[in-house]
Amino acid sequence: MKKVIFCDMLDLMYKDHIIQKKKEFDAAVEHVKSEIATIRTGRAHASMVEDIQVDYMDSRFRIKELATINTPEPRTILIQPWDKQAIPNIAKSIKESSLGLNPVVDAMGIRLNIPPLTEERRLEFIKLLHQKIEWGKVRVRQVREDVLKKVQAEVKEKKAREDDLFKAKEQLQKIINDLTRVFDDMTKKKEQELMK
Repeated sequence: MKKVIFCDMLDLMYKDHIIQKKKEFDAAVEHVKSEIATIRTGRAHASMVEDIQVDYMDSRFRIKELATINTPEPRTILIQPWDKQAIPNIAKSIKESSLGLNPVVDAMGIRLNIPPLTEERRLEFIKLLHQKIEWGKVRVRQVREDVLKKVQAEVKEKKAREDDLFKAKEQLQKIINDLTRVFDDMTKKKEQELMK
């Protein structure tokens, strides 16, 4: 059996810190993905409304927990609540959301007609997109700083070497670069959708 020397153990310590923070890096990316999915384009899609919070029966639910959401036409969203009593609450929540849509209640449920975007509205949504992407970039940098602080503390306590700090910085920078590319790809894709 191979003997693990002390240097290898030190090397593993900073890697463990990075591995422990992987969930936070992933969570930041997923949060941004879900946030930019709510920015409406000219086309209808369920993700625009599925996470809108609704007060119903003394609790808060997301629309997707109360109804089936379909897009029967490219500019129409149809929300069919399983309990018809939820219709007024869902309609109210949609009106109060930042989507700027006016729900039409009919026998099928709630119908949302997505109007084409004006140039001014497109530019507002692009600005909002950049704010959400910037939040994600800031969040991953905060996670990186958390790891570096832990490694720096270990160096001061002589539990790690200076070399480990440099290796951690290097590896974290690679992660940040990869995530920046992911955020840039998200931005480019959503901008293209918004400008269609």
